[in-house]
Amino acid sequence: MNIYAQKQRWKLLLLTAALLIGAASLWYTNKLVKSLADEERKKINLWAEATKKLADVSELNTDLGFPYAVISDNTTIPVVLTDSSFALITYRNLDSLKMLDKSYSAKQIAEMRDSHEPIEIVLPGQNKNYILYKDSTLLVKLRYYPYFQLSVIALFLFVSYLAFSNSRKSEQNQVWVGMAKETAHQLGTPLSSLIAWMEILKMKGLSSEYTGEIQKDIQRLQTITDRFSKIGSAPSLQRENVQEVMEHSIDYIRTRTSDKINFSLQNNSGAQVFAPMNIPLFEWVIENILKNAIDAMTGEGKISATITDQQQFVYIDIADSGKGIPKSAVKTVFKPGYTTKSRGWGLGLSLSKRIIEEYHAGQIFVKHSEPNKGTTFRIVLKK
Repeated sequence: MNIYAQKQRWKLLLLTAALLIGAASLWYTNKLVKSLADEERKKINLWAEATKKLADVSELNTDLGFPYAVISDNTTIPVVLTDSSFALITYRNLDSLKMLDKSYSAKQIAEMRDSHEPIEIVLPGQNKNYILYKDSTLLVKLRYYPYFQLSVIALFLFVSYLAFSNSRKSEQNQVWVGMAKETAHQLGTPLSSLIAWMEILKMKGLSSEYTGEIQKDIQRLQTITDRFSKIGSAPSLQRENVQEVMEHSIDYIRTRTSDKINFSLQNNSGAQVFAPMNIPLFEWVIENILKNAIDAMTGEGKISATITDQQQFVYIDIADSGKGIPKSAVKTVFKPGYTTKSRGWGLGLSLSKRIIEEYHAGQIFVKHSEPNKGTTFRIVLKK
C-alpha cells in the first residue's frame, strides 16, 4: 500500500473515531438533558400542587409548612402564574426590575407557552389559572455544553495538527538539507579527482573528441553538486531571461531523449520576459518536470512549454501528451515518496515544489490533467 494511502486510511480512522466520540457525547448529554427536563417538569407540577394547597385557606387544619417549603425551594426554574387569559399574576426566579416592563413580561410568557405545555390549576373561588415555566439556566447551559465541548476538542485537535505539521515539516527540512549537503560533499571528492585526471588525459594527448565528452559530464556533475550545495541556503536570485533559461533546459533534455519526443517552446508575450531566479535550481525544476513527462508518455509524444507575461507574474505552462494524473493523486504528486514508477524515490516533484515556493517565492501546481490525454503543470514566478 502506498505510504500516502496508508496516511489517508489512518486519517479516516481517526476522523471516524472522533465522530463516534462526538456522537456518544451528544447522545449522553441529550439523555442527561431530557432526564433533567423531566425532573424540572415534576418540580413544577409539585409547585402547582403546593400553590393550590396554599390557596385553599378554607381548610383550617391544613399544614402549610410543606407547600411553603416546596415553593421556596424553587430557586432555579423561572415560573409565572397567570389567569385564564394568560395575564401575569405573580412570578418567581425572573428579573424583578425587567418584569415591571409589560412588553418584557409578555415576551417571557410567550416564550414559556412555546417551550412547555402550560399547567392548568383551579384555585378555590377563582377561575382556572395557568402555571408557565421555562428551562433553568443550568439546563440551558447543559443543553449547549456538548457543542461547546466539541468546539474546544476540535480547536485543540486543529492546534495540535498545526503544531505536529510544523514540527514534522521542520524535521523534513532538516533531513532535506542534511541529505543535500552530504550528497554535495560526497560528490565533491571524486569530482575533484576526475578534474585532475582529465588534465592528465589531455597532457597524454587523448583525442579532443573523447575529452570533450568527458568534460561535458564533469560539468554536469559540477552543476549537480552546485545544486545540492544550495539546498538549505538562501540562494542568490538574479534577473534572468526566462525564455533563454527554458531553451537551455529543454535542449539539455532533448539531446538525451528519443527522437519520437517532440519539444516546443512558445512565448506568448512576443517580447523578452525577465524574472528573478537561480538558474541551477530553476533548471533542476524544469528537468524534473520534463523527465516525468517523458516517463508518462513512455518515450513517444509531445511536450510543449508556454511562457506568458502577466505584468506582475510570469506563467510557465508545461504540457505533455502522457497518460495523465488521476484526480485522487493531484494533491499528493508533490509529496515526498509519491511515484508511479516501480523504481524511484518520488522526490523530484517534491523538491521542485520546495525550490519554486521556498527559494523563488512562486507557485507550482497541476493546472490540468486528463487520463490518457496528458498533464499541464504551471509555474508562477514573481517579476
